[in-house]
Amino acid sequence: MSMLRTIKPKNARVKRALAQREPQIVENEKTAIFVRGQATSDIVRNVMKDLYALKRPNAINFSRKNDIHPFEDSSSLEFFANKNDSSLFVTGLHSKKRPHNLVFSRMFDGRILDMLELGVDDFKSMDEFDSPKSSVGIRPLMVFHSDLFDVHPKYMSIKSMLLDFYNGHALKEIPLIGGIEHVISITAGPLPSDIEVNGLGGGAEEDTKNLPKVHFRVYTLKLISSGVAKQPKIQLTEMGPSIDFKLRRIQDPDEELLKMSLKRPKLSKNNIESGLGKKKKNIETDQMGDKIGKLHLEKQDLSKMQGRKMKGLKIKKTKTSTSANDDIEIDEE
Repeated sequence: MSMLRTIKPKNARVKRALAQREPQIVENEKTAIFVRGQATSDIVRNVMKDLYALKRPNAINFSRKNDIHPFEDSSSLEFFANKNDSSLFVTGLHSKKRPHNLVFSRMFDGRILDMLELGVDDFKSMDEFDSPKSSVGIRPLMVFHSDLFDVHPKYMSIKSMLLDFYNGHALKEIPLIGGIEHVISITAGPLPSDIEVNGLGGGAEEDTKNLPKVHFRVYTLKLISSGVAKQPKIQLTEMGPSIDFKLRRIQDPDEELLKMSLKRPKLSKNNIESGLGKKKKNIETDQMGDKIGKLHLEKQDLSKMQGRKMKGLKIKKTKTSTSANDDIEIDEE
């Protein structure tokens, strides 16, 4: 069983620095490092430039080339992660076998948690769109258009990785003015009929050849008057980048390391009352921060339900006459 590394501080300054890097109840915004491999193409560099612009200011760009091959040796990424207190990486590579290649990596405790390799099939940069751009540091809305992102294990990994990169922490409320400027729309094409939805997990690159592409689009968002109070209309204008990704390889996380990364710290009473963690029986907060509750109701007895008092619904009583041959119905009303 793998254990988390522990470092004994030498003095008070190191102790304070290590305390800031320890797991927190509410983590700080994750920093992403964009690093080039030994060989890159113009397309890869331009894609990384636009992805870096969307991530700023929580991003670091390494302009020099580095001899990095994440799937073969991840020691360089782990070194950069510990030195820069970063947990997200985008590595740009280019080769004849895998042209225009991007590798998204996540770290936990200074080690690789999981990796996702995407190939760039089509690309249009921000500069090619004559439209206004979003401000630096504004969090985007993220929309995923396909059931594959909820049922297919490979596309679920893509969704999880991209949400970690760009969505950040969940917000309780978003101001309509100045709080929303752009939307990241991610779409996957229909799955071929000869491929089972749950038949493919992480694995070899051959399993991904026939899978549909992932279309990454970014739009600026403008609120215009709709004539209804507090319900404005939304106008979208594509601002770029526009990228079509082809799924290549996925390295799934180690089970023990994933279990440790999902472990939650103990919460104080104030945090529990504010909606974090478990408050009482049948009420809890899920991983996305949404409160979920269960209601247990008694079996409903429809015979006791009070309906409207309508003349046509009243029960008519019957009275037998003195004659044995004639039955007369009498309406009590």
